[in-house]
Amino acid sequence: MKFTKMQGAGNDYVYVNGFVEQIEDPAKLSIAISDRHFGIGSDGLVLILPSETCDFRMRMFNSDGSESEMCGNATRCIGKFVYEKGLTDKTELTLETLAGVKRLTLNLEDGKVPSVRVDMGEPILAPKLIPINLLDETSIVNYPIALESRKVNITAVSMGNPHAVIFMDSLEELDIQKSGPKVEHHPLFPRRTNTEFAQVISPTHIKMRVWERGAGETLACGTGACATAVAAVLNGKTERKVTLELLGGNLEIEWSEDDNHVYMTGPAVTVFEGEWML
Repeated sequence: MKFTKMQGAGNDYVYVNGFVEQIEDPAKLSIAISDRHFGIGSDGLVLILPSETCDFRMRMFNSDGSESEMCGNATRCIGKFVYEKGLTDKTELTLETLAGVKRLTLNLEDGKVPSVRVDMGEPILAPKLIPINLLDETSIVNYPIALESRKVNITAVSMGNPHAVIFMDSLEELDIQKSGPKVEHHPLFPRRTNTEFAQVISPTHIKMRVWERGAGETLACGTGACATAVAAVLNGKTERKVTLELLGGNLEIEWSEDDNHVYMTGPAVTVFEGEWML
């Protein structure tokens, strides 16, 4: 099986061309290749597939084998992959995901795609659609929840997958290996949740660390960056266009007042290519 390892702001996945490769058990394969000691090493597996309704379709699997609705950083890398591999000559693409159709704009430099802008759609704030077990609320903004002996305030947003955003005065005090799993598996979230820990630096700058559902801490999360930008606006902390500073790099996020869509712009990088013996 031929593969390409790519990363977007440090969020790294193994990408496989599903037009030519047949993967019988992608969940099992994702666990094997994601291992950073005995495999390729990645946050998971992304399959690029034909679509009946869009230019392409994606399936993505976390490093624990669970399938996720989509990944913002992965969508950008898919745009780079399909253009540079000659699967399309279009610079405006539609991508079918389990979280709906995403629209990609490829930024070209000398025939290559160094960055991609993605229309991530409208943020979802209704509790039953996130989902979060607080159906009596119209939205979950700065809502206190119990984490064993202490409380934290969350703002819940779905970008096609669930996110709980927690604002902190300083990320230096964060023990993400302790707090991340507790929020991910909190009984309020029937399908678990991604968790973003955010520190507002200025009205246009947020620092963030992310604990991804099914993967643990990653260097970046595109949907998490979008959810954090939305949460910051809902809490009156920032403007609608912000830079998200993650461990793996920066993402530019805009929550448009014109159409209520969230737009994400960031890098897409090929790390290496190879073959995996199935």
